[in-house]
Amino acid sequence: MFQFPRTGLAPFSPRQFRRKKAMSIDALKDRIPDYAKDLRLNLGSLASDISLTPQQLGGTFVASALAARNDDVTREIVEQFRDVLSEQALAAAQSANAIMGMNNIYYRFVHMAGGEYAKMPAQLRMSVIGNPGVDKADFELWCLAVSIINGCDLCVTSHEKIVRDALGAAAVQTAARIAATVHAVAVTLQGADALQN
Repeated sequence: MFQFPRTGLAPFSPRQFRRKKAMSIDALKDRIPDYAKDLRLNLGSLASDISLTPQQLGGTFVASALAARNDDVTREIVEQFRDVLSEQALAAAQSANAIMGMNNIYYRFVHMAGGEYAKMPAQLRMSVIGNPGVDKADFELWCLAVSIINGCDLCVTSHEKIVRDALGAAAVQTAARIAATVHAVAVTLQGADALQN
């Protein structure tokens, strides 16, 4: 679990926010090979997205990076957004990845197996969903991004409806675009590193 010292959420103008984002996102962009330049462009444009609040954007990136399981990408993205995420928000993004890591597997099994399993209680603790420590819509957005990466049909359907009702279809699409791009960057850099070693 990442532990960063925190002094609270500092006020940022959009210009300051973009300038902060440029540091670690650029470090990732510099490592993306030319054969994946589309990912470089997508990463840059999504990091400057203004359709989400700074907390929504940062949390979606962090949760997606954690779900993509690339240490370098995770470190750079957490560093990127640590100044716009409170300690509680960073913990909530981590919680979204953790709880979806469990739920996405369980409910994917339920969906694949079908039958009586869909009627059986899960009997798994998931209380963080009801009390995430941040705005519920933000947490659902982050759960959606992780569920997209992990490929759970039932979870995507469930969280998509909640996010669409709370934040609109554009927020859902942005979460999907971030999840897709961060995952692609993670696997691309992992592959590039493997070929260099």
